[in-house]
Amino acid sequence: MQFNGNLNKSITAGVLLIVLTGAILLVGCKRQQTPPPPVPEVGTATISLQQVVLTTELPGRTSAYLVAEVRPQVSGIIQKRLFTEGDDVKAGEVLYQIDPAPYQASYDNARAALARAEANVSPVRLRAERYKELVDVKAVSQQDYDDAAAALKQAEAEVEVNKAAVQSAHINLTYTRITAPISGRIGKSNITVGALATAHQGSALATIQQLNPIYVDATESSTNLLRLKRNMAAGRIKNTDPSQARVNLLLEDRTPYAPEGVMKFSDVTVDPSTGSFILRMVFPNQEHILLPGMFVLAVVEEGVAPNAILVPQQGVSRNPKGDPIALVVDKANTVRQKILKLDRAIGDKWLVSSGLSAGERVIVEGMMNVRPGAVVKVVPLDSRKEAAKPEALRRPTEKSN
Repeated sequence: MQFNGNLNKSITAGVLLIVLTGAILLVGCKRQQTPPPPVPEVGTATISLQQVVLTTELPGRTSAYLVAEVRPQVSGIIQKRLFTEGDDVKAGEVLYQIDPAPYQASYDNARAALARAEANVSPVRLRAERYKELVDVKAVSQQDYDDAAAALKQAEAEVEVNKAAVQSAHINLTYTRITAPISGRIGKSNITVGALATAHQGSALATIQQLNPIYVDATESSTNLLRLKRNMAAGRIKNTDPSQARVNLLLEDRTPYAPEGVMKFSDVTVDPSTGSFILRMVFPNQEHILLPGMFVLAVVEEGVAPNAILVPQQGVSRNPKGDPIALVVDKANTVRQKILKLDRAIGDKWLVSSGLSAGERVIVEGMMNVRPGAVVKVVPLDSRKEAAKPEALRRPTEKSN
């Protein structure tokens, strides 16, 4: 009985061994039959040289083309205000009327004094003429003639003095009518009828601003200026005439302002606190859309890059050091990594200064599934986009008969 028990155990162990061996062989066969992983598919964009107009957005503020503060040049009580606040006024238009009565009296007094002085001249001149004839025949002394000639000159001088007094009184009388020095839009009045205005006072009665055309003062970094000069020296940018550079404008809500502006001048001094300088531009403003003090973005045309390289932004990433990199596919469909030097963003693309050349294929889709050195299958971007659409949105295909 013991012998039979041992025999049964041996048979059982042998059967288990055979089963395990078969299982191992079966697994090995299955592993040998597993197909290799598929080659990853990527979408690429082929780099080509193209001409690009380079622009830069600069923050700025609008300011009036002309500004004039209206101040009285004579003192007196304001009798009338002859304009409506916020309206457009023309140069020479009367804005305020100061009480002219005391200045009219001064003018009349000056004219009377002039008439009296002119009346005194005639007898003095006749006397001097008679004495000149008599002194030649020794009928009067030379001293008498000299006194008569001096009296004539004094009388004539009195006339000139009174003429100046009349002119001064007339000017003061004219200044009682305070007129607009320039054409433009006038703001609120800082004085009311019945108030006393003082000649050359510190506070303005009102302010007039010419809004058409209008200035835009934008700040440009001196670093960007140096970069622009280097690119021009290297031949990467062909500069246009700065005095004829076209400028576009974006309003506060980033809506475009239709009329184009022109560059007026650039400041010659860099602000040491900000490292920037001022660019002044002029824009037409017939509809008065732009008001002084508004924040705007000036889109300034820097020049033209005749052989620019643009790469889609989704095709550029960063390495651990922060350097921009791109994955390219060579002729053997092998992925290569390249470090780039970027200039600026233009729309949804990067302007590349160095690192890429014309004809290279940059991976823009599927780059997360590949690594440098891997072999990939290049698929046109349109095919990848079509395959990514839901079944209901794909293009209908013709049914085979």
